[in-house]
Amino acid sequence: MTQTNRYNLDFEKPIAELERKIEELKRLTEKEGLDFTEEIKRLQSRSRELQEKIFSHLTPWQRVQLARHPNRPKSLTLAKLIFDDLLLLHGDRLYSDDQAIVGGLAKIEGEGIVFIGHQKGESVKENLFRNFGMAHPEGYRKASRLMSLGEKFKKPIISFIDTPGAYPGIEAEERGQAEAIAANLEKMSQLKVPILAIVIGEGGSGGALGIGVGDKILMLENAIYSVISPEGCAAILWKDQEKVEEAAEALHLTSQDLLKLGIIDEVIPEPRGGAHRNVEKTAANIKQAIIKHLRELRKLSLDELIERRWQKYRKIGSFKRE
Repeated sequence: MTQTNRYNLDFEKPIAELERKIEELKRLTEKEGLDFTEEIKRLQSRSRELQEKIFSHLTPWQRVQLARHPNRPKSLTLAKLIFDDLLLLHGDRLYSDDQAIVGGLAKIEGEGIVFIGHQKGESVKENLFRNFGMAHPEGYRKASRLMSLGEKFKKPIISFIDTPGAYPGIEAEERGQAEAIAANLEKMSQLKVPILAIVIGEGGSGGALGIGVGDKILMLENAIYSVISPEGCAAILWKDQEKVEEAAEALHLTSQDLLKLGIIDEVIPEPRGGAHRNVEKTAANIKQAIIKHLRELRKLSLDELIERRWQKYRKIGSFKRE
């Protein structure tokens, strides 16, 4: 499903204008019987050249904008394209069913898996319903319940990360937001099944980590993963929102940066122009990566799996003894 943009970022607008002209010429060709073949080819060639020029040299801030693009495919959209027999499960059995985190049972290539993901809305109304993908403690406890289910039935766990962060409201704190995330970190570090965590959009702070500990961490090409948003960083360091571009660069939050730093294991390519331009191709690329990594992880014994997971996180970062 190649998506027609309902919304264009500033740096996408020249491409969108060319695409609009191409569509107009195609409509005239159909309606009036006029031959604009050569003009259409010329504009299509120009559009490809412009896409190559723009999207081959994106700044970190532009990638932040793409990661937040309103048309970017959400967890459930991708899950329905990637997995078979998706059955969503609900509730944390303690408080409520947090709509910012979705999950359940599914299959990929005939193998059963447990799927967990942050879910943003496709519209303003749904975003309010989903709390913009910002989970409450019950969301992380629902995820924990699904993880336990996966371990019990020996099914790999696949998580899709796409959140600005955990919900910071007072009611979330009252219900134990920090404890819920910390408990998930502990649980995921010890789960006796393979875990793949894939950042498909925004990977924001502890909200992302709450379902983000894995044997392999993958990221879509234009996704971001950071301890804080560029806006939050600019506010703290410079007290100036004009510094967001500088903050985005300083945070090293792009998939390319994080691969170099050893934080993630693979960058999954997106269609030229971003995941929102061809959702089916994006889903196919993610599916291919999932299948490849699950095959590799299946070869490990449980002891090897957990030891490698432990060592993976021990190696992140560096420190110096005086």
